[in-house]
Amino acid sequence: GVFVTKWGTQGTGDGEFQYPGGVAVASDGSVYVSEESNDRIQKFTSEGVFISKWDTQGSDDGEFYEPIGIGVASDGSVYVADGGNSRIQQLTSEGVFISELGSYGEGEGQFNFPVGVAVAADGSVYVTDPSSRRIQKFTSDGVFISELGTQGSDDGEFYEPIGVAVASDGSVYIADSHNKRIQKFGCLDVPESPSVVIVAPEPHPYTPTATTSTQVPPLRTAETCSSAGFASKWSTYGEGDGQLDYPTGVAVASDGRVYVADSGNHRIQKLTSEGAFISTWGT
Repeated sequence: GVFVTKWGTQGTGDGEFQYPGGVAVASDGSVYVSEESNDRIQKFTSEGVFISKWDTQGSDDGEFYEPIGIGVASDGSVYVADGGNSRIQQLTSEGVFISELGSYGEGEGQFNFPVGVAVAADGSVYVTDPSSRRIQKFTSDGVFISELGTQGSDDGEFYEPIGVAVASDGSVYIADSHNKRIQKFGCLDVPESPSVVIVAPEPHPYTPTATTSTQVPPLRTAETCSSAGFASKWSTYGEGDGQLDYPTGVAVASDGRVYVADSGNHRIQKLTSEGAFISTWGT
Protein backbone atom coordinates (compact mmCIF):
# COMPACT_ATOMS: atom_id res chain seq x y z
CA GLY A 1 0.00 0.00 0.00
CA VAL A 2 2.96 2.39 -0.37
CA PHE A 3 2.15 5.25 -2.75
CA VAL A 4 4.30 5.30 -5.91
CA THR A 5 2.90 7.79 -8.42
CA LYS A 6 -0.24 9.16 -10.02
CA TRP A 7 -1.26 10.83 -13.26
CA GLY A 8 -4.27 12.52 -14.77
CA THR A 9 -6.50 15.55 -14.31
CA GLN A 10 -10.10 16.13 -15.29
CA GLY A 11 -10.54 16.87 -18.97
CA THR A 12 -10.65 15.54 -22.50
CA GLY A 13 -7.03 16.02 -23.56
CA ASP A 14 -4.31 13.42 -23.77
CA GLY A 15 -3.61 12.07 -20.29
CA GLU A 16 -6.77 13.66 -18.87
CA PHE A 17 -9.82 11.73 -17.71
CA GLN A 18 -13.59 11.91 -17.37
CA TYR A 19 -14.87 9.07 -15.19
CA PRO A 20 -12.14 6.48 -15.74
CA GLY A 21 -13.88 3.18 -15.09
CA GLY A 22 -11.42 0.41 -15.92
CA VAL A 23 -7.68 -0.19 -15.83
CA ALA A 24 -5.54 -3.10 -17.00
CA VAL A 25 -1.81 -3.73 -17.18
CA ALA A 26 -0.16 -5.69 -19.99
CA SER A 27 2.85 -7.98 -19.58
CA ASP A 28 5.12 -5.26 -21.03
CA GLY A 29 3.97 -2.81 -18.35
CA SER A 30 1.70 -0.77 -20.57
CA VAL A 31 -1.36 0.60 -18.76
CA TYR A 32 -4.77 0.84 -20.42
CA VAL A 33 -7.51 3.05 -18.99
CA SER A 34 -11.13 3.17 -20.13
CA GLU A 35 -13.15 6.36 -19.79
CA GLU A 36 -16.90 6.05 -19.74
CA SER A 37 -17.67 9.75 -20.30
CA ASN A 38 -14.98 10.38 -22.93
CA ASP A 39 -15.90 7.18 -24.78
CA ARG A 40 -12.28 6.15 -25.23
CA ILE A 41 -9.32 4.05 -24.18
CA GLN A 42 -5.97 5.64 -23.32
CA LYS A 43 -2.65 3.81 -23.24
CA PHE A 44 0.29 4.82 -21.02
CA THR A 45 3.71 3.62 -20.03
CA SER A 46 4.11 2.20 -16.54
CA GLU A 47 5.30 5.68 -15.51
CA GLY A 48 2.13 7.35 -16.76
CA VAL A 49 3.52 8.76 -19.99
CA PHE A 50 0.79 9.04 -22.63
CA ILE A 51 1.26 6.70 -25.61
CA SER A 52 -1.97 6.67 -27.60
CA LYS A 53 -5.75 6.80 -27.49
CA TRP A 54 -8.64 5.07 -29.23
CA ASP A 55 -11.33 7.67 -29.04
CA THR A 56 -13.94 7.47 -31.78
CA GLN A 57 -17.46 7.51 -30.36
CA GLY A 58 -19.92 5.26 -32.14
CA SER A 59 -21.05 1.70 -32.71
CA ASP A 60 -18.86 0.62 -35.64
CA ASP A 61 -15.82 -1.61 -35.29
CA GLY A 62 -13.26 -0.02 -32.98
CA GLU A 63 -15.65 2.69 -31.80
CA PHE A 64 -16.95 3.01 -28.24
CA TYR A 65 -19.93 4.16 -26.28
CA GLU A 66 -19.48 4.19 -22.50
CA PRO A 67 -16.64 1.65 -22.24
CA ILE A 68 -15.97 0.47 -18.68
CA GLY A 69 -14.22 -2.85 -18.10
CA ILE A 70 -10.93 -3.68 -19.77
CA GLY A 71 -8.69 -6.74 -19.78
CA VAL A 72 -5.48 -7.80 -21.50
CA ALA A 73 -4.82 -11.30 -22.81
CA SER A 74 -1.47 -13.08 -22.67
CA ASP A 75 -0.97 -12.36 -26.39
CA GLY A 76 -1.30 -8.62 -25.72
CA SER A 77 -4.75 -8.18 -27.24
CA VAL A 78 -7.11 -5.90 -25.35
CA TYR A 79 -10.73 -6.69 -24.51
CA VAL A 80 -13.07 -3.80 -23.79
CA ALA A 81 -16.53 -3.97 -22.23
CA ASP A 82 -18.21 -1.51 -24.59
CA GLY A 83 -21.20 -1.12 -22.30
CA GLY A 84 -23.36 1.31 -24.25
CA ASN A 85 -23.03 -0.86 -27.34
CA SER A 86 -23.83 -4.08 -25.40
CA ARG A 87 -20.72 -5.87 -26.63
CA ILE A 88 -17.13 -6.82 -25.96
CA GLN A 89 -14.52 -5.65 -28.43
CA GLN A 90 -11.11 -7.26 -28.94
CA LEU A 91 -8.33 -5.05 -30.28
CA THR A 92 -4.60 -5.26 -30.79
CA SER A 93 -2.26 -3.46 -28.41
CA GLU A 94 -2.23 -0.64 -30.99
CA GLY A 95 -6.01 -0.33 -30.98
CA VAL A 96 -6.70 -2.10 -34.27
CA PHE A 97 -10.06 -3.87 -34.24
CA ILE A 98 -9.89 -7.69 -34.24
CA SER A 99 -13.37 -8.93 -33.37
CA GLU A 100 -16.43 -8.40 -31.21
CA LEU A 101 -18.78 -10.61 -29.28
CA GLY A 102 -22.24 -10.03 -27.97
CA SER A 103 -25.34 -8.04 -28.87
CA TYR A 104 -28.17 -6.51 -26.88
CA GLY A 105 -30.50 -9.04 -25.28
CA GLU A 106 -30.98 -11.72 -22.66
CA GLY A 107 -29.97 -14.81 -24.61
CA GLU A 108 -26.72 -16.73 -24.63
CA GLY A 109 -23.86 -14.45 -25.61
CA GLN A 110 -26.02 -11.33 -25.32
CA PHE A 111 -25.69 -8.43 -22.89
CA ASN A 112 -27.67 -5.59 -21.41
CA PHE A 113 -24.73 -3.46 -20.30
CA PRO A 114 -21.51 -5.47 -19.84
CA VAL A 115 -19.29 -3.93 -17.18
CA GLY A 116 -16.49 -6.29 -16.15
CA VAL A 117 -14.22 -8.34 -18.41
CA ALA A 118 -11.31 -10.64 -17.54
CA VAL A 119 -9.16 -12.94 -19.65
CA ALA A 120 -7.87 -16.24 -18.25
CA ALA A 121 -4.47 -17.75 -19.03
CA ASP A 122 -6.10 -20.14 -21.52
CA GLY A 123 -7.73 -17.23 -23.35
CA SER A 124 -11.21 -17.73 -21.94
CA VAL A 125 -13.11 -14.47 -21.56
CA TYR A 126 -15.38 -13.78 -18.57
CA VAL A 127 -17.95 -10.97 -18.67
CA THR A 128 -20.16 -9.54 -15.93
CA ASP A 129 -23.55 -8.12 -16.84
CA PRO A 130 -24.97 -6.48 -13.69
CA SER A 131 -28.45 -5.88 -15.09
CA SER A 132 -28.82 -9.55 -15.97
CA ARG A 133 -27.32 -10.65 -12.63
CA ARG A 134 -25.07 -13.10 -14.44
CA ILE A 135 -21.56 -13.97 -15.60
CA GLN A 136 -20.88 -15.36 -19.07
CA LYS A 137 -17.85 -17.27 -20.28
CA PHE A 138 -16.57 -17.36 -23.87
CA THR A 139 -13.71 -18.89 -25.81
CA SER A 140 -10.95 -16.59 -27.05
CA ASP A 141 -12.79 -16.59 -30.38
CA GLY A 142 -15.96 -15.28 -28.78
CA VAL A 143 -17.91 -18.54 -28.78
CA PHE A 144 -20.32 -18.81 -25.85
CA ILE A 145 -19.38 -21.53 -23.35
CA SER A 146 -21.55 -21.11 -20.28
CA GLU A 147 -23.29 -18.71 -17.96
CA LEU A 148 -23.97 -18.59 -14.27
CA GLY A 149 -26.33 -16.41 -12.36
CA THR A 150 -29.62 -16.15 -10.58
CA GLN A 151 -30.77 -13.08 -8.73
CA GLY A 152 -30.39 -13.58 -5.00
CA SER A 153 -28.02 -13.71 -2.06
CA ASP A 154 -27.41 -17.44 -1.70
CA ASP A 155 -24.17 -19.10 -2.76
CA GLY A 156 -23.67 -18.74 -6.48
CA GLU A 157 -26.36 -16.08 -6.83
CA PHE A 158 -25.71 -12.44 -7.66
CA TYR A 159 -27.14 -9.00 -7.18
CA GLU A 160 -25.21 -6.56 -9.35
CA PRO A 161 -21.97 -8.43 -10.12
CA ILE A 162 -19.48 -5.85 -11.40
CA GLY A 163 -15.81 -6.82 -11.08
CA VAL A 164 -14.32 -10.12 -12.25
CA ALA A 165 -10.81 -11.55 -12.06
CA VAL A 166 -9.26 -14.91 -12.91
CA ALA A 167 -6.31 -16.36 -10.98
CA SER A 168 -3.51 -18.39 -12.56
CA ASP A 169 -5.06 -21.58 -11.17
CA GLY A 170 -8.35 -20.82 -12.93
CA SER A 171 -10.22 -19.63 -9.86
CA VAL A 172 -12.73 -16.90 -10.68
CA TYR A 173 -13.47 -14.04 -8.28
CA ILE A 174 -16.63 -11.95 -8.62
CA ALA A 175 -17.33 -8.64 -6.89
CA ASP A 176 -21.01 -9.23 -6.07
CA SER A 177 -21.46 -5.58 -5.28
CA HIS A 178 -25.01 -5.13 -4.02
CA ASN A 179 -24.64 -8.27 -1.89
CA LYS A 180 -21.51 -6.66 -0.42
CA ARG A 181 -19.30 -9.68 -0.94
CA ILE A 182 -16.73 -11.45 -3.06
CA GLN A 183 -17.59 -14.88 -4.41
CA LYS A 184 -14.97 -17.38 -5.51
CA PHE A 185 -15.57 -20.19 -7.99
CA GLY A 186 -13.47 -23.11 -9.10
CA CYS A 187 -14.69 -22.22 -12.59
CA LEU A 188 -17.82 -20.73 -14.08
CA ASP A 189 -19.17 -23.83 -15.76
CA VAL A 190 -22.85 -24.36 -15.11
CA PRO A 191 -24.22 -27.66 -13.79
CA GLU A 192 -25.52 -30.26 -16.22
CA SER A 193 -29.11 -29.58 -15.22
CA PRO A 194 -30.74 -26.35 -16.43
CA SER A 195 -31.30 -23.39 -14.15
CA VAL A 196 -33.25 -20.17 -14.46
CA VAL A 197 -31.73 -16.73 -14.85
CA ILE A 198 -33.97 -13.96 -13.53
CA VAL A 199 -33.58 -10.26 -14.22
CA ALA A 200 -35.02 -8.05 -11.51
CA PRO A 201 -37.72 -5.59 -12.56
CA GLU A 202 -36.51 -2.55 -10.63
CA PRO A 203 -34.59 0.21 -12.44
CA HIS A 204 -30.86 -0.35 -12.63
CA PRO A 205 -28.07 2.25 -12.72
CA TYR A 206 -26.50 0.74 -15.82
CA THR A 207 -29.44 0.20 -18.14
CA PRO A 208 -33.27 0.49 -18.14
CA THR A 209 -33.94 -3.11 -19.15
CA ALA A 210 -37.25 -4.90 -18.98
CA THR A 211 -37.95 -7.91 -16.81
CA THR A 212 -37.25 -11.22 -18.55
CA SER A 213 -36.33 -14.75 -17.67
CA THR A 214 -34.54 -17.34 -19.74
CA GLN A 215 -33.67 -20.99 -19.44
CA VAL A 216 -29.98 -21.87 -19.29
CA PRO A 217 -29.18 -25.05 -21.25
CA PRO A 218 -26.71 -27.69 -20.12
CA LEU A 219 -23.05 -26.88 -20.53
CA ARG A 220 -21.88 -27.48 -24.08
CA THR A 221 -18.16 -27.97 -23.66
CA ALA A 222 -15.75 -30.75 -22.83
CA GLU A 223 -13.79 -28.44 -20.54
CA THR A 224 -13.43 -29.64 -16.97
CA CYS A 225 -12.15 -28.03 -13.80
CA SER A 226 -10.44 -29.67 -10.87
CA SER A 227 -12.88 -27.89 -8.54
CA ALA A 228 -15.87 -26.64 -10.47
CA GLY A 229 -18.57 -24.32 -9.20
CA PHE A 230 -18.96 -22.25 -6.05
CA ALA A 231 -15.97 -22.41 -3.72
CA SER A 232 -16.37 -19.73 -1.05
CA LYS A 233 -17.54 -16.22 -0.25
CA TRP A 234 -16.26 -13.31 1.80
CA SER A 235 -19.43 -11.64 2.87
CA THR A 236 -19.24 -9.85 6.20
CA TYR A 237 -20.67 -6.34 5.84
CA GLY A 238 -18.90 -3.59 7.73
CA GLU A 239 -15.88 -1.32 8.06
CA GLY A 240 -13.48 -3.65 9.85
CA ASP A 241 -10.53 -5.54 8.42
CA GLY A 242 -11.76 -7.99 5.81
CA GLN A 243 -15.29 -6.60 5.89
CA LEU A 244 -16.84 -5.10 2.76
CA ASP A 245 -19.30 -2.43 1.69
CA TYR A 246 -20.22 -2.44 -2.00
CA PRO A 247 -17.04 -3.89 -3.52
CA THR A 248 -16.82 -3.04 -7.22
CA GLY A 249 -13.39 -4.12 -8.43
CA VAL A 250 -11.27 -7.21 -7.88
CA ALA A 251 -7.82 -8.22 -9.13
CA VAL A 252 -5.52 -11.18 -8.53
CA ALA A 253 -1.73 -10.95 -8.38
CA SER A 254 0.67 -13.60 -9.67
CA ASP A 255 1.19 -14.81 -6.08
CA GLY A 256 -2.55 -15.41 -5.69
CA ARG A 257 -3.23 -12.47 -3.40
CA VAL A 258 -6.54 -10.77 -4.05
CA TYR A 259 -7.07 -7.01 -4.15
CA VAL A 260 -10.57 -5.58 -3.67
CA ALA A 261 -11.83 -2.06 -4.38
CA ASP A 262 -14.03 -1.71 -1.30
CA SER A 263 -15.94 1.26 -2.68
CA GLY A 264 -18.34 1.87 0.17
CA ASN A 265 -15.43 2.05 2.60
CA HIS A 266 -13.23 4.14 0.23
CA ARG A 267 -10.30 1.76 0.44
CA ILE A 268 -8.38 -1.12 -1.12
CA GLN A 269 -8.10 -4.39 0.78
CA LYS A 270 -5.53 -7.10 0.21
CA LEU A 271 -6.51 -10.67 1.09
CA THR A 272 -5.26 -14.19 0.65
CA SER A 273 -6.83 -16.48 -1.93
CA GLU A 274 -8.99 -17.83 0.92
CA GLY A 275 -10.18 -14.37 1.96
CA ALA A 276 -7.97 -13.86 5.02
CA PHE A 277 -7.20 -10.18 5.60
CA ILE A 278 -3.62 -9.02 4.95
CA SER A 279 -3.66 -5.23 4.73
CA THR A 280 -5.65 -2.18 3.67
CA TRP A 281 -4.99 1.33 2.48
CA GLY A 282 -7.01 4.40 1.58
CA THR A 283 -9.54 6.55 3.39
